[in-house]
Amino acid sequence: MKTFINIILTVAIAFILGLFLPWWSVMIAGFIIGTVVGLKKASSFFVPFLAIALLWIVNAWFLAQPNDFTMTKKIAVLLPLEGNTFLLFLITGVVGGIAAGVAGVFGNQCKQLIAGKK
Repeated sequence: MKTFINIILTVAIAFILGLFLPWWSVMIAGFIIGTVVGLKKASSFFVPFLAIALLWIVNAWFLAQPNDFTMTKKIAVLLPLEGNTFLLFLITGVVGGIAAGVAGVFGNQCKQLIAGKK
């Protein structure tokens, strides 16, 4: 249940911050949730990673859908993806997920440092 709450809160905070701040606002969301909710071991990385990766993939798809993926196909041709828009969405999600995952681990470590745990 803690994992599900962490995913929902991370997505909600990242979405709200993303309306006003640049792309790195996902790191703020991952850090905040990492300090407040705090997960153990590897889940402190993978839960924010999954939350933001899904958010960015869904957001990229919704942004590309109205113009029939025209710009997405052109960007996928510019990158060495051979025009594959699915890979472009996947790479987008991985980049955002890594940023949020690292911030989540950092938030979790700060929480443990403040609490005096190792």
